[in-house]
Order: sequence, then structure tokens, then C-alpha cells
Amino acid sequence: MREVEVKFTVSNLAAVTTTLAARNIVLAEPIFQDDQAFAPVGWSFGDSKLGVTFLRLRTVDSRHWFTLKQPGVNAQDCLEHETEVSDREQMHQAIVRMGYWATVRVAKSRRTGRHGEVSLCLDEVEGLGSFLELERMVPYGTPAAVVQDELAAFVASLDLDAVRTAETYDSLVRAAQEGAVRVPSSRASTDTANTAATSSVV
Repeated sequence: MREVEVKFTVSNLAAVTTTLAARNIVLAEPIFQDDQAFAPVGWSFGDSKLGVTFLRLRTVDSRHWFTLKQPGVNAQDCLEHETEVSDREQMHQAIVRMGYWATVRVAKSRRTGRHGEVSLCLDEVEGLGSFLELERMVPYGTPAAVVQDELAAFVASLDLDAVRTAETYDSLVRAAQEGAVRVPSSRASTDTANTAATSSVV
């Protein structure tokens, strides 16, 4: 299975929760997620993510998860494996020994809900702002772009003040840290130009 998602910047969290509630989508109470992202040594922000294996450590309420993600046709279409680990620091050191470097920390408050097979996340990300993220797990071979367009169409039907971005939180956080202009919110990403060339080998 692969995780396919779409992400939107939003400006009015109350309006989002009210609109979702009108669709019988109830969001859970917020939880705080403390994520550390890792990339292979030699990879840098600005390089293509397609076909590259990235790792993450996440802590929620003193519990820790190790996640592997490998983007497919775009950065928001990922092969994903996840398991709980007991010792975050030991796992961190093991990841570094595997040939990875710690890239950025992503800290956020997240509320979650479901709409059929779709998971919804309403996030407040430190240093970035607020986002609405929709995710679906799909079988291998399912065209990611079709699923992403369906998810985006659902958001459009909500008539929210939401702007789609093709970037991931780690890239957005790094851009903010470097004092760069925030990555444009659009369907394009830094990998767009490389998609055709790399998707055939993923």
C-alpha cells in the first residue's frame, strides 16, 4: 500500500472545523507531534525526493514511532512503513549510523478525522501556520495523480479559503529557517520537472 496525500494552507481554523462538522466530519482533540526528519547523507534540500528513502522519528505523549517514506511520482505519494520504538534517542543514533543526517524538526498540533477511506488532519505547524491535509492508503499501481485530484476536488467542494501546496512540511520548514520566500502554494513542487524521468524507476 502507498500513502497518497494532498495539503492545503488554511487561514481560518474555526471555519474549517465548522465546515467539516457540517459534513459530519468530527475532529478529535488536538495532539502534539514532535517530528525529526532524516535524509540520506549526500542528499540536500533542492535535490529531487523521488525514489529517495527518508526516515522520521515522531513522539506523541511519550510514545515514539519510526517511519520510512519513499516518494513515488511526487513528494506526496509515498511508500510507507511505520513501527513503534521504545527509545527515541537510541533509534536516532542508529539512523545516523545507517548513513542518514537529521534535517529539520517539525513540531505541530494536529486534530484528526475521517471521511470514508480518507484521513483528514488539521495542523498548526510551528513557524509555518495552519494546514489541512487529506490522506488515503491505496494499492500499488493506483495512479497517485488521480487520487490526489479526487482529494483536491473534495476540498474544493467545501468552499474553504484553502490553497494547495505540493511541498512537504520538512521542505517548508527548511525554507522558513533559511529566511527564504515561502515555497509557492501550488500544484507544482521542486520535483515536478524530474517526475517523468524518475517515476519509471520507483
